[in-house]
Amino acid sequence: MNLTERVWQGSWISDPTYQFDSPASPVPMMFRRCFSLDRRAALEVFATAMGVFDLYLDGQRLHDDYFSPGFTDYSAHLQYVRCEAADLSQGGHELLAVVAGGWAVGRSTHIDDTTKSRSKLTAERQALLCDLLLSFTDGQTQILGTDERWEVTEEGPWVFADFYDGEVYDARIDRNALNWHPAAKEKLCVDPCICARYGEKVSAHEALEPVEWKEAPSGELICDFGQNIAGVVSFRITGKAGQEIVFRHAEAVEHGELYVQNLRSAKQELRYICREGEQEYSPRFTYMGFRYVGIRGIKKDEIEIKAIAVYSDVEMIGSFRCSNEDLNQLQSNLTWSGKDNFVDIPTDCPQRDERQGWTGDIALFSSTACFNFDMSRFLGKWLLDLSTEMAEDGKLPFVIPSRKGITPVMTTSCWSDSCILVPWALYLSNGDQSLLERQYSSMKRYLEDVARYAAMSEGEYGSAHIFKYPFQFGDWCAPYGSVPEWLARGPHVGTPYYYRSCSIMSRIAAILGKEQDAARYAELAEAINRDYLRLFTDGTGKLKEEFQTGYVLPLAFGMGDEAQRRVMAERLWALIRENGVHLTTGFPSTPFLLFALCDAGLQDEAYKLLLQDSRPSWLYAVRHGATTIWERWDSLREDGSIEESSLNHYAYGAVGDFFYRRICGLEAIDPGYRRFEVKPIPGGGLTWAECEHKCPFGLIKTRWEITDGRFKLAVTVPCGTSCEVMLPNSECHTIGSGTYEFECMER
Repeated sequence: MNLTERVWQGSWISDPTYQFDSPASPVPMMFRRCFSLDRRAALEVFATAMGVFDLYLDGQRLHDDYFSPGFTDYSAHLQYVRCEAADLSQGGHELLAVVAGGWAVGRSTHIDDTTKSRSKLTAERQALLCDLLLSFTDGQTQILGTDERWEVTEEGPWVFADFYDGEVYDARIDRNALNWHPAAKEKLCVDPCICARYGEKVSAHEALEPVEWKEAPSGELICDFGQNIAGVVSFRITGKAGQEIVFRHAEAVEHGELYVQNLRSAKQELRYICREGEQEYSPRFTYMGFRYVGIRGIKKDEIEIKAIAVYSDVEMIGSFRCSNEDLNQLQSNLTWSGKDNFVDIPTDCPQRDERQGWTGDIALFSSTACFNFDMSRFLGKWLLDLSTEMAEDGKLPFVIPSRKGITPVMTTSCWSDSCILVPWALYLSNGDQSLLERQYSSMKRYLEDVARYAAMSEGEYGSAHIFKYPFQFGDWCAPYGSVPEWLARGPHVGTPYYYRSCSIMSRIAAILGKEQDAARYAELAEAINRDYLRLFTDGTGKLKEEFQTGYVLPLAFGMGDEAQRRVMAERLWALIRENGVHLTTGFPSTPFLLFALCDAGLQDEAYKLLLQDSRPSWLYAVRHGATTIWERWDSLREDGSIEESSLNHYAYGAVGDFFYRRICGLEAIDPGYRRFEVKPIPGGGLTWAECEHKCPFGLIKTRWEITDGRFKLAVTVPCGTSCEVMLPNSECHTIGSGTYEFECMER
């Protein structure tokens, strides 16, 4: 990550005459610099903004990415982009920059019962910083930096742009007939390090054609693209001047009409005002979460439309398939939800008035994400903001980048543990030790803060190792009870997470050669383990207050001795069985539920739970036609009604880890898969399963199938790596690079 600052010739400029009131988003500003050349020259453009921008040279867009310069902690870091143009001819040219409010200036905050929506969180209005570097054939150069010679206007065809509400575009407006006036230098409220882009750019990806058209009872034309995505529409029409076409976006249809209640205050609407004749358009300064688009103002046979998925350029490096098509659909759903929520930052959802970088979601999903995608650059960028936004005493905002003055900053388990769990998942995936070195200080400060709060529990529990204060989400979003009941489980959740983070930190410290820290964290982890079992169980492993999460977390995190773990696993399965073979785990524990069962020897039971398809279960959503992961188990009810929640939340998609690491048995032993194991655990009636993963050394492949009572396994090992194979009959093999086949009797 190159964080070297550029020396700018230009200054920040804006239009000081433009004012607007929060919580509205601003009208997009257009800046231009006209210049004339007496000879040919090559052009490089370096640009950043308060807001999000597009650059055009002589009417042609210079770049294909969206939402530059991206979302960062603007008080600390701001990215700039570099664009090239082919040699410019002699004569006049125009560089145009369109700057919308984006995250820095526009409305982009979470709304709840206590927080009003706000804009202008980083700047009072949009601002542009740009250098045009002209290089002539004789070796001379010239820089045209932003200054008062640039012009600005708010009268362009982009009438409105907002991440939540959408975009309004008036194609009748002639860009050559606008009222321009001189820009002025602008003093920003922040002074960030302005660095070359170090995150993945946001680009257009899959293009989806309509799969079905229907007319709603209201008369609205509804187009179904068959897949829930984050993105925009692109359309081509022949219109009449002044004709207005309205596009509304939604994830679901209820009673024949678009379901928009889960958008809360977000409109997700595109309004397009036509000029005369043929024209095409796609929004540039917004994106929507949608599968369905409602259209008014034009007939079906008068429009060509497609949906464009828009997300960061994270390379897909993993795959999974098996003989069960429901599980294949679940894998598709979780990868789509990943892509849809990787829009420059790891968001919670792509549709409603939120789209924030919730730390708990990525803490749980990071391992699954790192199997399916190359997350190195994407999460590396986000972790830089995590480090800069952590308070000196180790407290973290609930969302990163935070919304200053709005986002709570508080130490809490799972969510704050992201400062350890996310870099650890990245390290196991890519073997980049420098990431651990860079993040070590923030990890350590966090655990020091947890220790301070754990000490506050000593009078209550007789232990300084119970993580209860200052606040815990507890068994958050469990399919039982109410919020107070979930929160009351806080110590049962916070304490195992405290143990897990200390255990991982001991390993990280050892990797970095910090032996004293490694020993200290190992001792602390053992003390937490001992006190959790003493205070919350009867000594045999049985909880004094039984609930599924209370068993899942200590089992999955390796707490207790063998006898205690056996009791925990038996009691966990008893609770699941008593609930009709249904989970009742909350948000922080559900990703570990199948591992808790399987690794305790209850493989058949884990498969029974995985393949459950009545609510609550992973396959309930699949059975009801989901194409992404839902926020809640009952987002769509049996009667067809819809719960007001997101239909595109990736956190419960962390079940994918079980597919790769247990069904296919592929797991890294050493970081970056320099050594890995393939230890498949077949079950659930599956007759075959396969996965691939592109590690830093090459492509790993593994596939097993059961035919006529024989288990057959094929493994491909990349150069520079080795693999430990264990067959279901416990037969073991150590293999180097190459492709191998093994066979044994089915267990």
